[in-house]
Amino acid sequence: MLEFTHNPWMVAASFAVALFAGFSGLSLLRGASRLPVVQRKFLVAVAAIVLGGGIWSMHFVAMLGLQLPTLFFYDGLITLMSALVAILMVGLALLVLHFGRRTPISITAAGSIMGAGIAAMHYIGMLGMELCGPVFRPLGVVVALAAALALSNLAVWVAYGSRTRGNILLGTLCFAAAVVSMHFIAMAGTQFYRADVASTAGPVLSNAVLAMLVTVSSFVISGVSLLSGVSFFGSAAVTDTAMNTPGDAPGPDVAAAGSSADPAGPPKETRSTALPVPYERDGNTRFAESSKIAAVRAEGHYTVLYTGKDKYLCPWSISEAYSRLGPYRFIRVHRSYLINPAYVSEFRRTKDTGVCFFKNTESLAKAPVSRSRLADVRAALGI
Repeated sequence: MLEFTHNPWMVAASFAVALFAGFSGLSLLRGASRLPVVQRKFLVAVAAIVLGGGIWSMHFVAMLGLQLPTLFFYDGLITLMSALVAILMVGLALLVLHFGRRTPISITAAGSIMGAGIAAMHYIGMLGMELCGPVFRPLGVVVALAAALALSNLAVWVAYGSRTRGNILLGTLCFAAAVVSMHFIAMAGTQFYRADVASTAGPVLSNAVLAMLVTVSSFVISGVSLLSGVSFFGSAAVTDTAMNTPGDAPGPDVAAAGSSADPAGPPKETRSTALPVPYERDGNTRFAESSKIAAVRAEGHYTVLYTGKDKYLCPWSISEAYSRLGPYRFIRVHRSYLINPAYVSEFRRTKDTGVCFFKNTESLAKAPVSRSRLADVRAALGI
């Protein structure tokens, strides 16, 4: 078996690449759940490429620092497969997080898928070595996989437990720790032997060619990280609990134009299918567009509509209002309240319950969120 060491500068560089990738991917998706499906799919795809590419880049930056007493190179096909596996596994984890209701089970599933992707990428990439083969100790594989699963779950739980800036930054650190720790724990449980013959399935990648690929990949990831940071840190006036920051702006399917943070007034509905909601005024029945309604509150067998400075009595019960307004993005936050997420400017967690605050809705400042509705509200607000 061959003795090996690592270049400490390349170890540091690999951790930096993992940090950049984690920040880029996690910050890009801040507020993505509030976007239309098409935009959300695009962001998830970009984040999967950045995070999966970051896992791959971190691995091969570290491998460029691997010092063995023999020459070796990589099989191009297996190396490509390792990158694609990382991207696909991370993409699947992000789909679970952004296209379904977030529950403890779904968050744990996403973290486990991501951890399995990190481990799969590492071992597939190692199998691509030529003229020098790896031997994996069973105990090393088990410990490395356990570390990947545990730290990936920690990263996802931190980053998605609450979608604040602080949580995303801490989740970035946990993601980088998961990728780097898994790699070096696995390397500690790996031995190398000298192979006399190389049998490649694809083109040969020398360390020089691989270094160029890794440099380009790291450069792109760093660039995306810088661009993400512009919007992530760009507005100091918005607190972490504010929903309508630049990165969390509601999409056309939530608010077709404008946002609740727009001082010019409430969002304007551009959908041609806005629902007319009846209300009584001066003995006559009139109608308000669903897009102009910020919230609905139960009032006996009737309900009260809150629109800007005014409130009106609606003949619908709260149950009927929910069944009719549900397709128009209204969500039930309490047995007595429905809200339009496009008007929510802030959400606060208060022990086991929560509160939604409204802007440009003088008739109603806030609405309570019951414990049983917290998950639905957080999913609708993208947090």
